[in-house]
Amino acid sequence: MTIGSIFHDMWEIFITYYIGQGLLWSGIGYTLLLSAIAVVAGALLGSLLAIGKMSRFKVLHWIITAFVEIMRGTPALLQLYIAYFIVPMIFSSLDLTPIACVAVGLSLNSAAYVSEIIRSGIQAVDKGQTEAARALGLTSKTTMLKIVLPQAIKNILPALGNEFITIIKETSLASTFFVGELMTTYAVIKGVTFNTVPTLMDIGVIYFVMTFTLSKLLGLAEKKMKEGA
Repeated sequence: MTIGSIFHDMWEIFITYYIGQGLLWSGIGYTLLLSAIAVVAGALLGSLLAIGKMSRFKVLHWIITAFVEIMRGTPALLQLYIAYFIVPMIFSSLDLTPIACVAVGLSLNSAAYVSEIIRSGIQAVDKGQTEAARALGLTSKTTMLKIVLPQAIKNILPALGNEFITIIKETSLASTFFVGELMTTYAVIKGVTFNTVPTLMDIGVIYFVMTFTLSKLLGLAEKKMKEGA
C-alpha cells in the first residue's frame, strides 16, 4: 500500500460513507450528542460539587473530595464499564439504553474535572473583594452571585472549553459499547471494506476538524470576553 493509494481510499471512503450513505454523519451526531450531554451535565453537577467542597461542612467536603479524587485517579474506560453495568442495576425501572449509560459515565467523569475548574476559578478571585462586600452588608449569596462569580467566569470559561474538547476525544472510548459514535462508525466501515488505515485516517481528520473548529471558536469567545472586560 502506497501513500497515494491511502489518500485515494480515504477519498473513496469519505464519498461513499459520508456523502453517499451518511454513516459518518451519524457518527458525528452521536459524538457531539454525547459530548454535549457530558459537558452540560458535568458543568451542572461540577458546580454543585465545587460549592459543596468549599462549604464548611467537613463531612460533605470529604465525600466530595473522595469522589473527585477517585474519578480523576481511575481510567475513564473503567468508569464507563462501571456505568454501563451498574447504572442499569440502580435504575432498573428506566430501561436505560447503552448510550444513556455511557453518557452518565462521561458526565460523572466531566463533573469531577469541572468541579476543580470552578473551585479554582472562584478561589482565584481576590478574597479582599469578598471581605469588602460583606463589610458593606451584602449577604454571602449576593456576594457570590454579584461579585465573585462574574470575575471567576473569565477564568472558568476557557478551561471549560478545553474540557469540552477533551470530552469529544474521550467519546471514542464509547466505541467499546458500540453506541454509534465515530469510532463505532470506524469499526462498521472497516468491517465492510477491510481497509483499516484509510478509514482510521478519515476518522482522525473528522476528530481534528471538530476539535480545531471548537478551539478557534473558544479562542474568539475568549478574545471578545477580554475586550468586554
